[in-house]
Amino acid sequence: MGSLFSSKSSGKVRCSHILIKDQTRAQKLLDEIKNGGDFAALAKQNSECPSKSSGGDLGAFGRGQMVPEFDRAAFELEVNGLSELVKTKFGYHIIKRTA
Repeated sequence: MGSLFSSKSSGKVRCSHILIKDQTRAQKLLDEIKNGGDFAALAKQNSECPSKSSGGDLGAFGRGQMVPEFDRAAFELEVNGLSELVKTKFGYHIIKRTA
């Protein structure tokens, strides 16, 4: 039996993200996270998405619920994995898979 958020058993993943419209600023935040920065704290301080109030947590979602670029990146990540910048019509996302 898989866990509640196992992509194999439920077809869902759980992710947090940081959304930034400016690519240069987004890359600086990604570098800071890769160097040990606190993802949730940086999301609260910098993200341009309402999810920033919860440290970027988007909860669990299934395939096709997010825009295609985001969806593809989220489902390719391992648990605790961090994406490179993902460009969508909303801006640049830094995605962290949490489950």
